[in-house]
Amino acid sequence: MLEFHKKKPKNPSKTEPEKRIKDFQEIYSQFGKNDSVEQSSRCSQCGIPYCQIHCPLNNNIPDWLRYIAEGRLEEAYQVSASTNAFPEVCGRVCPQDRLCEGNCVVEQAGFGAITIGNLEKYLTEIAWEKGWVRNLSSQNQYKQKVAIIGSGPAGMAASAYLTQNGYQVDVFEKNDRAGGLMIYGIPNFKLDKKIVERRTEWLTESGVTFNLNTEVGKNISFQDLEKDYDAILIATGVYKARQLDIDTSSVNNSIPALDFLIESNRTGLGDSPSKNKYLTAKDKHVVVIGGGDTAMDCVRTAIRQQAKEVTCLYRRNKENMPGSAREVLNAEQEGIKFNWLSVPSKIISDSSTATSMTYKVATLGEVDESGRRKPIDTGVEKQIKSDLIIQALGFEPEDLNHNFKTNIELTSWKTVKVDFKKFQTNNPKIFAAGDIVRGASLVVWAIHDGREVAKSIHNFLQNSKIKKAS
Repeated sequence: MLEFHKKKPKNPSKTEPEKRIKDFQEIYSQFGKNDSVEQSSRCSQCGIPYCQIHCPLNNNIPDWLRYIAEGRLEEAYQVSASTNAFPEVCGRVCPQDRLCEGNCVVEQAGFGAITIGNLEKYLTEIAWEKGWVRNLSSQNQYKQKVAIIGSGPAGMAASAYLTQNGYQVDVFEKNDRAGGLMIYGIPNFKLDKKIVERRTEWLTESGVTFNLNTEVGKNISFQDLEKDYDAILIATGVYKARQLDIDTSSVNNSIPALDFLIESNRTGLGDSPSKNKYLTAKDKHVVVIGGGDTAMDCVRTAIRQQAKEVTCLYRRNKENMPGSAREVLNAEQEGIKFNWLSVPSKIISDSSTATSMTYKVATLGEVDESGRRKPIDTGVEKQIKSDLIIQALGFEPEDLNHNFKTNIELTSWKTVKVDFKKFQTNNPKIFAAGDIVRGASLVVWAIHDGREVAKSIHNFLQNSKIKKAS
């Protein structure tokens, strides 16, 4: 260990931009054995591991890095998997530059971060190859049943831990595939869908039952779940698109980001393309509005769909973008244009079809409630051609009580209100976790919530069992 002053940081090779924009394959290759040993040996094994502290899952990163450096890969995987249900997913989609790697002591000392994300990906792929990822099993087999609504990262993680604890778990998913945003939201060039499908099969073989094409409140009532299950977990995520400040209701080719990404992912999975011609970027001048990771997913998808030109409009500057700096760099390399300090002001349309958009040039003022400098109008207005406008402004919760015909207590943001120590709602047998509680967030936080809510459900069911027994 402690080789950071001798060995330089290294990432796996990345497909050249002109080649990678021609398909939807993952752009990063995988470490080999020698590179993984070399890079993990750069870890300083510091007394206060800031990488671990800044990981939402508190993964014991220094320990499994040490094991990789020593060639003890199975032990490394066991340590990694002990806190993370899906380490290979986090290795691919986590913004490590803002979390573990960005807070690495070696990085702060100026030697370059340990390449934690790529080592995590390498380690888990080796574990699958060697058969170290075994089906879940439990010495206890309880008759108590848990219903989970939603099969995104929070729901899938919770199902893993509850199954491991010996409960019967039924997952209800409104779509035709499990995985939530991991399967339909995140593009294949960041997360190969085979990775998600492999985990779904692993959960199924471990005893989790996935009820697909089953929408609660439509195909099955929430009240029936309350009658038939000992505990319910709401892990639906947030899918309702935030609206632009300008009216787009009569503009056919101004669409929400998720509609665009879902269509692209469905087509990539082999489904027939939609008849909606505005859900593809081919041969269009595309304008994506937003500065988060979803916006980066959209611009990078559009360029792969052979758009004529792709431009991202963001109201602040590059330094104030909420998305991953790594994803912005990838987008820039792939030919995406960025118009910083640009606030959309008007859509110019013809027969309900946008032809161009005007935007106001901004400057940055004082810091606002978000902790970032607020954009201020300079009075300058510009225009950009746009055959397709994709709104990537973030997501809000749908009206759960209306959909479920129930009265769960909500916050002023319409997220589910819970006791944050227990993830428990105002109804003791109903729990909630993931984005439906914290708002649109990272996959790693959803996995964290799924793990923690499983502990709370376990404690609740054990106490219920004790009460029933007495």
